[in-house]
Amino acid sequence: MSAAIECRGLTKRYGARTAVNQLDLTVQAGQVFGFLGPNGAGKTTTLRMLLGLVRPTAGGAWLNGQPAGSPASLAGVGAMIEEPAFHPWLTGRRNLDVIASSGPRTAGRADAIADVLSQAGLAGVAGHKVKTYSQGMRQRLGLAAALLRRPALLLLDEPSNGLDPAGIREFRTLMRALAGEGTTVFLSSHLLSEVEQVCDQVAVLSDGRVISQGPVTELAGQDGLEEAFLTLTDRNSGENGDAAAAR
Repeated sequence: MSAAIECRGLTKRYGARTAVNQLDLTVQAGQVFGFLGPNGAGKTTTLRMLLGLVRPTAGGAWLNGQPAGSPASLAGVGAMIEEPAFHPWLTGRRNLDVIASSGPRTAGRADAIADVLSQAGLAGVAGHKVKTYSQGMRQRLGLAAALLRRPALLLLDEPSNGLDPAGIREFRTLMRALAGEGTTVFLSSHLLSEVEQVCDQVAVLSDGRVISQGPVTELAGQDGLEEAFLTLTDRNSGENGDAAAAR
């Protein structure tokens, strides 16, 4: 299988703090890949470097064989990083229409919007203004926006935040369905249970380094995944701004 994501020596420093430290990572196409670690481990910073939103201090990354952040690397990529932002006075459907109109005009845009709203479980509230949405509904709309152009690679940062138990089950089902259709899903999470239930492979991140990596079934079967994760300390409690910026 070809690599959808490749990182070699990927490093990001903010002053004296190293957010991502010599990260080596390979994500094969067609997988649901879990990127697991506590808040402050460097997950969001890694995603930002993959999308070209943050420039690495050292090392490099490639998406589908193209340098991360280049136009070629971003073609066919959908992403939801941190809590998505929308126009609060527009409806969910109109927000997606605005996003869709920012790219090349394609036939069937209305149908594509209807499809992703249905996939995200928002068909019944698509005509409501986003200012009336709960956090979970905004997360669903962010997922719909990420799916809008039918990406081959989907990068998701804590996508189940704010979802109720039923929404989390629907999300897991959707991720597996997308993988079944050939989409690569890169899922950043601090929830061990989420990664265990939806992912094929997992990398456990601590202080910007991968400390354990392998198939979920193999690591979970040997109690390796739980052991690796429980050794980590959630550094989010009482952190200063520098540490929070390195999420």
